[in-house]
Amino acid sequence: MKIKVEQFNILRVIGVNPKTTQRVLSSRLNMSLGKVNYCLKALNQKGLIKMVNFNKKNNKLEYINNYLLTKKGIKYRLDLTYNFMKLKMTEYNELKNEIKNFK
Repeated sequence: MKIKVEQFNILRVIGVNPKTTQRVLSSRLNMSLGKVNYCLKALNQKGLIKMVNFNKKNNKLEYINNYLLTKKGIKYRLDLTYNFMKLKMTEYNELKNEIKNFK
């Protein structure tokens, strides 16, 4: 499964605050509201989040949404973080060896 940086950042924010709104995500991640909406739908389709509407109102501004990370979403986010950190540690060790050999 391929995931974009924007989607990973959304997973990160939702993991901390599931009651965040699309507008807050848009502002915090410096993304357009449309892009946030698109990413949330993609994450939902991949089974990484679950969208929950608590109030069904005629006025869309009165919707209360929660974006819950699924077990699959939590595992996926942790795997991405672990792999990123592993990559960075490898790069660090390679640079450290280059510097050591340079001296």
